[in-house]
Amino acid sequence: MDSLIVQALNGLASASSLFLVAAGLTVIFGVSRIVNFAHGSLYMLGAYLGWTLTSHGPLAELGGFFGFWGGVLLAALATGLIGAAIEFLLLRRIYRAPELFQLLATFAVVLVVQDIALLIWGPQDLLGPRAPLLRGATEILGLRFPRYELFLICVGPVMLGLLWLLFHRTRFGILLRAATQDREMVAALGVDQRRLFTSVFALGSALAGLAGALQLPREAVNLHMDMAVIVEAFVIVVIGGLGSLGGAFLAALLIGELHAFGILVFPRITLVLAFLVMAAVLVLRPHGLLGRKPSGLLPAAVPSPPLPRAPRWLVQAGAVALVLLVVLPPFLGDYALSVMADMAMMVLFAASLHLIMGPGGMASFGHAAYFGAGAYGAALLAKHFAAPMEVGLVFAPFAAGIVGLVFGWFCVRLSGVYSAMLTLAFAQIAWSTAFQWVEVTGGDNGILGVWPSEWARGKLVFWYLALALCGLGVVLLRRLLYAPFGMALRAQRDSPLRAEAIGIDTLRVRWVGFAIAAAAAGMAGALFAYGKGSVFPSFLGIPRSVDALVMVLLGGVQTVLGPLLGAVAYSGLQEQLVRISDLWRLVLGVAILALVLFFPGGLAGALRRREDDRA
Repeated sequence: MDSLIVQALNGLASASSLFLVAAGLTVIFGVSRIVNFAHGSLYMLGAYLGWTLTSHGPLAELGGFFGFWGGVLLAALATGLIGAAIEFLLLRRIYRAPELFQLLATFAVVLVVQDIALLIWGPQDLLGPRAPLLRGATEILGLRFPRYELFLICVGPVMLGLLWLLFHRTRFGILLRAATQDREMVAALGVDQRRLFTSVFALGSALAGLAGALQLPREAVNLHMDMAVIVEAFVIVVIGGLGSLGGAFLAALLIGELHAFGILVFPRITLVLAFLVMAAVLVLRPHGLLGRKPSGLLPAAVPSPPLPRAPRWLVQAGAVALVLLVVLPPFLGDYALSVMADMAMMVLFAASLHLIMGPGGMASFGHAAYFGAGAYGAALLAKHFAAPMEVGLVFAPFAAGIVGLVFGWFCVRLSGVYSAMLTLAFAQIAWSTAFQWVEVTGGDNGILGVWPSEWARGKLVFWYLALALCGLGVVLLRRLLYAPFGMALRAQRDSPLRAEAIGIDTLRVRWVGFAIAAAAAGMAGALFAYGKGSVFPSFLGIPRSVDALVMVLLGGVQTVLGPLLGAVAYSGLQEQLVRISDLWRLVLGVAILALVLFFPGGLAGALRRREDDRA
């Protein structure tokens, strides 16, 4: 019984910290409709700035109560100013761009902030000071519990009350609530939306910075804080309902206690409990516990004219590139062949995601689930049945397609950001299954010895195999887009009511498209597994899904050529930058930001616009 009380209190302390981060994310999304992927980076910056202010400089010399708490408050204020600067310098210029490009811009900010933090504070973990007046423990029902944890338990409800007063008892709060419900009407009434958006980002960023600074006495500050917290913040915001502060607080309590007691009750599935809850909530109550039905949240695609045929010069350029890919490899080294094979697999991976994002109109934050399903399908056959590569390559897309059918049955019934977050939940469920089912998948040790057949073990032969299979997969996906099924897929995206009126079963079309995309991703995953000789849970992780999303957006969602160009550009640039610089994330992030600002339609979109200008 004593351990249960302690676990409950620990859960409440964690819930308060998570609520501060989720509250900032909720406020920003409610007004700007931007899914701010960089919110975790602001949390990390708050922690680093708090460590600097409380450990070095005038406040550190002052010490005591004012030294620590002054540093925490200044760190929150500084983080708020950084968030306002990000909105002013970057996001303000792309509000009219497609919503997913705004997400891409915030992902680029994550890369930039990662390397800036590495430059300033270094790679080592940093231990912060203990909070004055809150050191030691106090007795509760005969149990000793840390005072600082009790303080954090009180912070959450207090901040919820202060935010409620701000939103319901001030003119600024009234404007925020009005902008959340109808931004166009607020603008028509003469409210300066630019100033409002900047202040909202400052407020949300300050909350994230405060949450980060308050972690100093609890945990070491490190460069991995951003990704760890942003995933949990997204889970809380979605469970509570996008734009609902009360829902975020309720969801934070639920997730905090779930983490606390999950270790005791369900130790084997601790990593997946939060995502199981999110998936259940989205399936049963798509708009969250306290959320309202959205009027238009994060449309994944914009209605567009029929996909244009490639111009003659582009077809000729493609033919020349194909000839070079066939003729030149015998003269290249093993390393170049390995990199080229990886690029071919990424092209197929990106093309599979493009099928559901572009023509299908369904954003996915968890496409790595099917990439990993194909890889694990081939690897498990090789490990437990000694199946050759030929059998694995046939089975992998089938296995990934089955997973896509199961997950897609739920995902295609939602829309916008809720559908995207459900794909993320399913991907995390698949990742945690691979990570914790050690008896079958090997857990974190992975599955080793997944080698190609004897005839394909040479780098040159494997390159031709990858080129043939990935090229065939891309061609089949392209043919599908111009077939009647592709027309139906675009019809349900652009006008679902009209599509239903002429007899198209929109739900079934989305579901089949989802499964086809999953099968194609599974083929790419199986080839990747044979190319590396092993499979690990990271194949299903969030970074792999983000890579696919970035490749599609870089190339252009509304063009057939987009995923090809995006995959080659992103994977090639990343590989080269890793070789020549330790700050490759910074350079890559700046390059993505430049593309978002100057080529909002992606690389293929820029080529098409140039062709239209010539015409």
